[in-house]
Amino acid sequence: MDAPNQDINLNSPNKGLPGNMTDVPVDTPASGDGVSMLSEAETEELKSELTKVEDEIATLRQVLVAKERHAAEIKRKLGLTPFTELKQNLSKSWQDVQASNAYKKTQATLSTAGNKTTSAISSVGSALSRTLGEIK
Repeated sequence: MDAPNQDINLNSPNKGLPGNMTDVPVDTPASGDGVSMLSEAETEELKSELTKVEDEIATLRQVLVAKERHAAEIKRKLGLTPFTELKQNLSKSWQDVQASNAYKKTQATLSTAGNKTTSAISSVGSALSRTLGEIK
């Protein structure tokens, strides 16, 4: 199901089709709605196929709902609440940020800037102290 070139756009006419099916041309009628170009047997066959596909979709939705309930029950038994999941996700994201090169470079730059600022303020403070000492 996770084909590398699978179309995941939910509005795509190719959604749910295997990758090799997306190259199949779709017949578009030259005029009208296309129903008149189909024989009665073809129309009935397409209606039957449509019913089967819609039934499969309904079944898959039911299976998905059941699996989501099962997953929620397992999480509840494990003590995983939405809040603990959020905390874990935030913690993992923060660790990922701290491990990134951009963060490390920014941290080094800010550390250097902080040290230089501290040094400059210290120098200004010393100069002020000397000046005030001379004034007295």
